[in-house]
Amino acid sequence: MAKAKVETKTEEVKGPKLYWTLKEKEQLNNKYSTELIVENCNEEQRTNKYLPSDAYVVTYKHEKELRTDLVRAATRVNIFDMYYDKFGSSQLVSIEYGPGLTSPKLWGVEKPSKPRRRKKKIVGPEE
Repeated sequence: MAKAKVETKTEEVKGPKLYWTLKEKEQLNNKYSTELIVENCNEEQRTNKYLPSDAYVVTYKHEKELRTDLVRAATRVNIFDMYYDKFGSSQLVSIEYGPGLTSPKLWGVEKPSKPRRRKKKIVGPEE
């Protein structure tokens, strides 16, 4: 018996092109003191109030496409240096404050669970 050869076709899922490699993202904190939170974010991610208060919305042009990232940094100068080194001059459009309200030291930390209460022992009247 001859086995039939079955061919399956898989479709490539084309999402937004990412310009930052995983290695580059890991090195951003050491090199520029920044953290790339979301690359090529949408409107919902850009207006999220639960982001840290030190997050910035960075708009830049690359390959004739306007893109927006969310970046944490202490100062705008660090963000400017990061994008200037990556994309070159005249590509950075704006660096604006993000809408986040969460304290930076508490962002990304899970809420602690409430401690269990001890049950009080009921002591009856002494006879």
